[in-house]
Amino acid sequence: MRLDVPVDHPDFGKLLPCPRCRLPELRAQHSLTKRTLGNLRLLERFTFETFHPEGHGLSADRRRNLRQAYERAMAYAAHPEGWLLLRGGYGCGKTHLAAAVANAAADQGEAVLFVTVPDLLDHLRAAFAPGSAERYDERFEQVRTTPLLVLDDLGTEQATPWALEKLFQLLNYRYLAQLPTVITTNYDLDDLEPRLRSRLADPDLVDMVTILAPDYRLSGAREQSELNDLGLYREMRFESFDLRRGGLSQEEAQNLQKALELARAYAAHPNGWLVLNGDYGCGKTHLAAAIANARLEHGDTVIFITVPDLLDHLRATYNPQSSVSYDKRFEEVRRAPFLVLDDLGVESATAWAREKLYQLINYRYLTRLPTVITTAKVIAELPPRLRSRILDASRSTVFVILAPPYYGASKRQGKSPRRRQTSQPHSTL
Repeated sequence: MRLDVPVDHPDFGKLLPCPRCRLPELRAQHSLTKRTLGNLRLLERFTFETFHPEGHGLSADRRRNLRQAYERAMAYAAHPEGWLLLRGGYGCGKTHLAAAVANAAADQGEAVLFVTVPDLLDHLRAAFAPGSAERYDERFEQVRTTPLLVLDDLGTEQATPWALEKLFQLLNYRYLAQLPTVITTNYDLDDLEPRLRSRLADPDLVDMVTILAPDYRLSGAREQSELNDLGLYREMRFESFDLRRGGLSQEEAQNLQKALELARAYAAHPNGWLVLNGDYGCGKTHLAAAIANARLEHGDTVIFITVPDLLDHLRATYNPQSSVSYDKRFEEVRRAPFLVLDDLGVESATAWAREKLYQLINYRYLTRLPTVITTAKVIAELPPRLRSRILDASRSTVFVILAPPYYGASKRQGKSPRRRQTSQPHSTL
């Protein structure tokens, strides 16, 4: 039979078997495909009943995030329409949730195929072998037309041109046909091949869920990053902030009071970004640390780190003796539920450093994760890509502290006073 579909549909003009007349045969073929390609039988224990949506030893924000991911996966399993994209780090639970969706569908008698992407590509390659029981086109057709497909670990495959072409053909077919599909990946969309990314980024079809929970295998350990320097700033709180009454001009005193009020408000409701700009020693690091300490007391997971130290930590992962990989260290920072980056702009401005900082800041910009940034550089002097993110009024509040350093005169000799750059916060939260 020929389907009545638009001209641009991949099935236009094709002769297809009638699903009513050949339904038993098609079910038998699908069963063979499941046994050949899928490993759902090995994942039978991964159900919604065995998933722990509260996690183990997580902060309040990560518990909420994991619970939301669990509920959205359950909702999808009840009505598998469109695509469900589960993103997160290693061991965060995304494969368990994907398998739970597949198991729920199988329990309802629905045809479902669960397969990791590298295994799928291996099976497709094997179909070219002379002794293969199935031809490549038959096997590929069974996979791309399966009623519910779960692709685990997208992005971990060897990215050869052939592999990328097959994956695009598979996803593009299911995209155009709007076939229910669940995909898990450790990668950001920006890191995937552009054609794949264009399909996965369609909000009309794809429900993207980002899981912030760390590797559950490390759940017995205290959830404290070795990157976090907040312990060195434990005395920097709102109560200990010095407004220097009597030592400032009226404009500077009012500006510093407003900075304190803004920091308190952000700590109470951390929405978007807060960027504190001012001379060295003006109080911006104290306010940033006070915000971080307040959120830590609230139960959030916080990372406070200076930008030069962060880059040193990332470089150290390239050492063969490093106990942690670069990918894992970088993921830890850019996915942090609450991040304070102190002293942006004083780092060594190598091409590598600029690229890493942009990747970090751009990710948090796109995901709207709460972030506090301090910098002594005039915003206009920051690299253009960073500046474009920081100055987006829909995401960020930039506040310029006019007060001079606590000790000595301003170090900005030969430059216009900072107050002439702007006298008002750039935007609102």
